[in-house]
Amino acid sequence: MPARFACLFVFLAACLSNLVQAEEFSWPHWRGPNYDDVSLEKGLLKKWPDSGPTRVWLNEDVGLGYSDIAIVGGKLFTMGLRDDDKEYVICCDANTGKQLWETAIGDKLKNDWGNGPRGTPTVAGNFVYALSGQGDIACLAVADGSLKWHKTAKEFGGGTPGWGYCESVLIDGDLAVFTPGGSKGSLVALDKDSGEKIWQSEDVKIGAQYASIVPVNMHNKRQYIQLFQKEFVGVDASNGMKLWETGFGGSTAVIPTPIVHGDQVYVSAGYGAGSKSVKISSDNMVEDLYENKVMKNHHGGVLFLDGYVYGHSDGPGWVCQNFKTGEEVWAEKKLGKGSVTCADGMLYCLEERDGNIALVKASPEKFEEISRFKLEPQTTKRKKDGRIWTHPVVCNGKLYVRDQELLSCYNVKE
Repeated sequence: MPARFACLFVFLAACLSNLVQAEEFSWPHWRGPNYDDVSLEKGLLKKWPDSGPTRVWLNEDVGLGYSDIAIVGGKLFTMGLRDDDKEYVICCDANTGKQLWETAIGDKLKNDWGNGPRGTPTVAGNFVYALSGQGDIACLAVADGSLKWHKTAKEFGGGTPGWGYCESVLIDGDLAVFTPGGSKGSLVALDKDSGEKIWQSEDVKIGAQYASIVPVNMHNKRQYIQLFQKEFVGVDASNGMKLWETGFGGSTAVIPTPIVHGDQVYVSAGYGAGSKSVKISSDNMVEDLYENKVMKNHHGGVLFLDGYVYGHSDGPGWVCQNFKTGEEVWAEKKLGKGSVTCADGMLYCLEERDGNIALVKASPEKFEEISRFKLEPQTTKRKKDGRIWTHPVVCNGKLYVRDQELLSCYNVKE
């Protein structure tokens, strides 16, 4: 090859490499781009050093609470309780952890398991949407946190659940949708630009629980699926009217976000409830597929990958469950109860009690732990009944882990 062509080849290869490296991923809302806690990223570490991946930064002041993070355009959004007893939406630089702005949206939620917000901000275009622990819903400018509009769940007949509002606001097209619960209608859709009510689900009048709404296209119709304590339902996205509902054996609290794949809907909950899956027909008839105790997921979340569900189940430990049949594939207790996310074929499992973080192959073959490290530092401000309940997030080659006011960022890129 002539020298000039060799140089051109090297130059083009370098340009292509830079383009690949420059690809920007986002985590715009709770459970990521597809509402499933599965990252689309590749090229991540398949094994960590014995001491764990390198910590890039630590922010020691994102406030108290269990709010998770959203990341868009190099900015990180979360919520936290400050010393003035206000719950704030907080924006930081995702690459340095430096705070860029903060805006108060509601008063403190007091709770024995930990005060402060639970929901995760949602970023859509130039605005970020958030729900406080007591049900304040607000729209803020991404650029500077200035308030565009503010409403409360009480305006729509909602009453704060026992552990506070934990839901993350759904932005779908022109709508901002959330679950105030109550006799006026459980679900409400607001105009995302003005905050004005578009519809309220008048034929679904159930108290709010703790799951977040999942938007889906099923049988050529857009619908929103939500889990309540004794049932889960699908409503028409255009008007909030109920399309279908089915019973569920939940008690005390149901928390994990539903999983939808094709026309199959799956839910799980702790307190002995277990899991249930149904098939929805084109005329909105519900066919029960299974209901069992294989996956009793408390609040660490479950995720679907290649036909299997992964998560922690009260009793058997970490479980792989066949999504189609509901059968247990494997169960493992080598790691304690906690939350999970997935990226590049690996499970990132965060143990809630001790803060151990394990890298596990996402495989139905067996529970295969590759690496483990312990989150340090950990908060000294957590209430005695609280644990590390904020779920881990992987975005742009970085692992983000929050323990109350402490937010750690680790490099997990190859």
